[in-house]
Amino acid sequence: MRRGRRIAVDVGDARIGVASCDPDGVLATPVETVPGRDVPAAHRRLKAIVEEYEPLEVVVGLPRSLNGGEGPAAAKVRAFAKDMAKNIAPVPVRLVDERMSTVTAAQGMRASGVKAKKGRSAIDQAAAVVILQSALETERSSGQVPGESVEAGG
Repeated sequence: MRRGRRIAVDVGDARIGVASCDPDGVLATPVETVPGRDVPAAHRRLKAIVEEYEPLEVVVGLPRSLNGGEGPAAAKVRAFAKDMAKNIAPVPVRLVDERMSTVTAAQGMRASGVKAKKGRSAIDQAAAVVILQSALETERSSGQVPGESVEAGG
C-alpha cells in the first residue's frame, strides 16, 4: 500500500462530491460538495482542494452500467477527468469503477436518519467516500494501483 493522502471525486450533473483519506489510506472522510453546473468554476475549486490537500492522486468515480458497459454518463465523466488531469498536473488522476456508490451512500444516509432533500449534497460526499474506500481496499488487497490512469493530453 502506497503511503499518501488521496482525494476522491464523485462527478454529477448538479453536484460533485469530494472525499479525502488520511496519509495511511485507512479512512475516507467527506470534504465538501462542489456545485457542478458551472464546470470551469468546479475545476477551479477542485484544483484549490488538490493544492490544499496535496494528494498522492485523485480518483474519479466512473459510472458503469451493471453489466460493466459505459454510457453517456461515463463519457461525460471521462471528459471531466481528462480536463481535471490537465488542470492539476502533475498530480495523477485515475478512474475507478463506481457502480452503486450513490445507491450505497443514499442507503447509509437513510439508515442514519438523513432526509433525502436535506441530504443530497451529503449523499454526493458520501458517494465520494464510498468510491475512495473501495479504491483503498482494492489497493490494500491486490497491491495494485486501482483503476485506470487518465492522461492529461491536449
